Amino acid sequence: MAQEPDLTFEAALERIREIVTQLESGDLSLDDSIRRFKDGSELLESARKMIAEAELRITVLTDEDGDDA
Repeated sequence: MAQEPDLTFEAALERIREIVTQLESGDLSLDDSIRRFKDGSELLESARKMIAEAELRITVLTDEDGDDA
């Protein structure tokens, strides 16, 4: 699954939830389940990167605010 460059954290999270629901349903074939699992893993990695980037931005902003005091 190629990740969309403009994918937001919220959109990634929603897609992960959809994939989990599909996997938990038990209605997918083994091959489809593996594909969905792979897609979900890629989305999870993207979401983790977005969180790490957000944490870094917050750290930078917090440090900048601390320098002014």
